[in-house]
Amino acid sequence: MTATVTPTSTSASPARPSAAGTRRSGSKGRPSTIIVTAVLVVVALYFLIPVYWVVVAATKSTEDLFSTNGFWFAPTVALWDNLAQVLSYDNGIFIRWFLNSVLYAGIGALLATYFAAAGGYALAKYEFRGRNLVFGTILGGVLVPGTATALPLFLLFSQLGLANTYWSVLLPSLVSPFGLFLCRIYSQATVDTSLIEAARLDGAGELRIFHTIGLRVLTPALVTVFLFQLVGIWNNYFLPLVMLSDSGLYPITLGLNNWLSQVDRLPEFYELTTGGVLLSIIPLSIAMVVLQRFWRGGLTEGSVK
Repeated sequence: MTATVTPTSTSASPARPSAAGTRRSGSKGRPSTIIVTAVLVVVALYFLIPVYWVVVAATKSTEDLFSTNGFWFAPTVALWDNLAQVLSYDNGIFIRWFLNSVLYAGIGALLATYFAAAGGYALAKYEFRGRNLVFGTILGGVLVPGTATALPLFLLFSQLGLANTYWSVLLPSLVSPFGLFLCRIYSQATVDTSLIEAARLDGAGELRIFHTIGLRVLTPALVTVFLFQLVGIWNNYFLPLVMLSDSGLYPITLGLNNWLSQVDRLPEFYELTTGGVLLSIIPLSIAMVVLQRFWRGGLTEGSVK
């Protein structure tokens, strides 16, 4: 008598996630997504509402500014009249202030970024005695507020004959301890030492290696430092207030505050101030839009080997 054996399949079909499990995982992720989205919306409104108010206020006359809703436009739009007054008042002094801010912020941010990149690259890639001490000393500058150094700088520049000149505002803007810290960290993470050694074997000098390899790899960090310095110098108020007494050397911040201080005596300065504030935020907005693509390009740096 022979026994018949029925063959059985030994291969098990892959388990598929049940619909209930999918719903549970989706339900777990949905609340966190809603919370994160809500927080981002609140943060966006926090930054955008003041800008919106400035745009609305710049379109109003002094009477409409106080008699209409602050967050909505007046029946009569006076934007172009306000801007024309801003640009023509006192023989175009606002244009002078605007160009001064471009000089202080543009040149200051550019040179500060270059010096921070050079210092951070050197501290990250060169071995020398006292390197950590130098880095720690420079990093300590991050903890010192600018208001604490303004008066000593004024006394120093007064002795050198540089007070009430462009140099008194420009020279302190060339130092960025935070930028040096960021460039050092980024150099350690992204600038390959073997690439530097290969360039040395090819006969390249240290300055050429830094300018052709280091600066290109550090581009995302450089953009970050440049924007931080640009915004910081552009919005700087206390240092020019201490250093400058000639209104022709004022940056935008000091000039607009000078106008604002006269609104009690001449109410039409409200129109000049709001229009000037609107014009002052345009360069920073353009810089953010133009340079943000370099940030996106550096987000995935080193993520793929």
